[in-house]
Amino acid sequence: MTVRPRRERERAERERAERERAERERAEREQLIVTAARKPAKSEGWSAVTRRRLASEVEYSQPVLHSHFKGRGAITAAVAVEGCGVLAAALRTARASATDERGAPAALSRAYTDFARERPALYDAMFTHAVDLPFATPEAPAALHEAFDELRLAVEPMAVDGDDPVLLTKTYWASLHGLATLTRSGRLPPEAHDHRLALLIGHFAPTH
Repeated sequence: MTVRPRRERERAERERAERERAERERAEREQLIVTAARKPAKSEGWSAVTRRRLASEVEYSQPVLHSHFKGRGAITAAVAVEGCGVLAAALRTARASATDERGAPAALSRAYTDFARERPALYDAMFTHAVDLPFATPEAPAALHEAFDELRLAVEPMAVDGDDPVLLTKTYWASLHGLATLTRSGRLPPEAHDHRLALLIGHFAPTH
């Protein structure tokens, strides 16, 4: 009477193990593709990232590649999510290094603009190129929420009566993005970058 239930349990366990292995292998293939995409993007720009080149790089056929990512936009979105995780970690470290509330926005401003300057291809995937990601919604990937929350945790103490902390954080983020992008493109002189950051922080975290 106990043989059949035991066999059914064993079969169910085998099927679950096979599903987990297939999911793990799929995640590993997708990570390999994302890593391969970042290399030419970093050295040559995103226009160099093609399915044919990636298929050759990771030694998968184009149909296999397509089964994971429907096009370059989907790959760019995956890179953007990965980049937001990296940015969140950098901002968290910067915020933890601050000695007071006023120091947190200043530390994050430096970390954010350094990230944009040092990882231009990654930053472009995150915040310049059009990607199919639900920014600023509950459905956004966790890494996007984590990066934004690090900004919010630094800016929120600076809110005064009547300020919406989320709107204030978005304005702070937009300001950092504008400074980072315009400085990278040469529209703003890099030698005045520190001064511009100081002016920005002076408005968001004035000395009391």
